[in-house]
Formats: sequence, structure tokens, C-alpha cells
Amino acid sequence: MNNEDYILQIQDLKVHFPIRQGILQRTVGYVKAVDGVSLNIRRGETVGLVGESGCGKTTIGRAIVRLNEPTAGRIILNGKDDILQLHGSDLRRLRKKVQIIFQDPYSSLNPSQTVRRLISEVLTVQMGLSAREADERTAELLKQVGLAPIYALRYPHEFSGGQRQRVAIAKAIALQPEFLVCDEAVSALDVSIQSQIINLLMDLKEELGNITYLFISHALNVVEHISDRVAVMYLGKICEFADTEELFNHALHPYTKALLSAIPILSGRKQHERIILQGEVPSAASVPPGCRFHTRCPWAQKRCAEEEPAFRECAPGHWAACHLV
Repeated sequence: MNNEDYILQIQDLKVHFPIRQGILQRTVGYVKAVDGVSLNIRRGETVGLVGESGCGKTTIGRAIVRLNEPTAGRIILNGKDDILQLHGSDLRRLRKKVQIIFQDPYSSLNPSQTVRRLISEVLTVQMGLSAREADERTAELLKQVGLAPIYALRYPHEFSGGQRQRVAIAKAIALQPEFLVCDEAVSALDVSIQSQIINLLMDLKEELGNITYLFISHALNVVEHISDRVAVMYLGKICEFADTEELFNHALHPYTKALLSAIPILSGRKQHERIILQGEVPSAASVPPGCRFHTRCPWAQKRCAEEEPAFRECAPGHWAACHLV
């Protein structure tokens, strides 16, 4: 596959946060939130990114939109622009192409501004629209996400959680981005509302054409429904990556198998033998040697504690990092 077919290429991305102590705030170590992640995302697809809380999923999403500054690595957009090297006006142009939807819409929307101002301000500043054109476009965006245009006069606190997330989505797609990071976009919502937002995102993908999603979540059943391919993260690294159907039916990595075994059994789903992991996830400030999952893996061998497994293609399009595969 040519580089032009990939909208985003993440190459050996590392995001390390310093641990500071004492009056002089000396650096005594680092939290390795993301520790060498490589991931290619095709244009127009939806890639799910899953894993336990604290594994680094959100940090990757925030690094893509430059809310977290990476320690090392490259993030190539459209085969040419390294997002991490953009500054000033170039970085502002990036905002038109790459947007993010946060987990908590209330904290991402200014409570002192009406929805009209929240969205129209983006359109006037970034798109150069007049006030009248911005108002008309705001009304169109609200209808597109399932809200009445009259809601433009309301403040964020006057909406329900699901409605606020719709407003956040309208704001995110206002600039017609090519790539959209959905960071736990439905996890704070009721189950019934989750399905509505998921269906909205899928409908928008058809309406907007070639938009690409990175869908970050810990809910595997939601990820299975919306994603074309799924990447599984553990302690700062991707341990498995494959097409959705392939991963859910033929998982290779022990950690992925354990996650899948915890999904409630629904009609038509193959039942997995329940795997209960022992112990806690190690600290990202003190990553164990060898395979970082070996401290909890039921099938770990001596080699697993000494040698880090390579992330390799074990079957066509199916990648995993495990000595036992």
C-alpha cells in the first residue's frame, strides 16, 4: 500500500512525562505513557483503539492534535506533513484538518457562551465567514447532528449529556476535518444515548465523505460495532492490531483474549473462555523488562520476562507482539 493511501502514519511515538520531586523540582524519572507506538491509518476508515484505563490511548489522541507534546517519533499526515514539526500558522491550518471530540462535553464547551457563539466563532476565525454566514452554517450543523436550530441560543448547562455531545460533534465537524479523534466520546453517556451518538457518527461519516475516525474507547462491544480495524494497547504499547472481525474471532495476544472474554455474551457471539487476570497493571513509571504483560499473563514463560517480543505480522493484516504466537 502506498503512503498516499494512509491519512495518518504514527512512527515510533513516545510521550514521556517527567516525575519531579523536591523544592528544586528535579526530574527523578519518567512516566512512559506512550512508549514506541507505530500505527498506520487508512484514509476513510475507522480504527478502534482499546485497552484498560491508563494504557496510553488518550495520550496518543491528544498527541495527534498536539495537546500533548511527544518526546520522540513522527506523526505524518497525508504522507507529507509531520504534525510534530508544525508551528504557528502551519499548526493553525492543521486544526482544520484534524479535530477531537472529548469524553466530557461539558468541560470542553465554554459555559459562558451560547452554542451560537461557540460554533460561529470557529467559523469566522478559521473559515473567514461573515457573521451572517456563520449563523446560517451553525444552524445547518445543528440540524446535521439532530438538534433544532433554535438550540443555538442556549448555553451548555441547558442541555442533557447526549445533547451536549451533539453540540461538541457539531463544533468538531464545523471546519470539515479530514481526521477526527473520538476520545471516549460515548463513555460518559447512558447506554441508550451511546447508541444514538454512535449511529450519528456513522451517519456523519457517510454524509461527510472521506472522513477518518480514530475511535478511542474501553468498551469493546462499541468498538466492534463502529470500527473497521482495532488496535489493542497495554502499558504504552500496541500489542495487537487487526481487522475487527479477525481480531474478535481469532485474537492472538493473551491480553486481547482476556479483554474479549470479559464481554457479556450476546446472541450470535462466540463464547470465549473467561480469563481472569491476576495482579495489577504495572506502573508506567517502572515498566517491567521483557514483555510488559508477562507479570499478569497466565501462559508467561522465562523468555517473556527477559526478551521483549517484536510486533510482527503473524497473519495477513494481523499483527501481534507475543513470543507464544
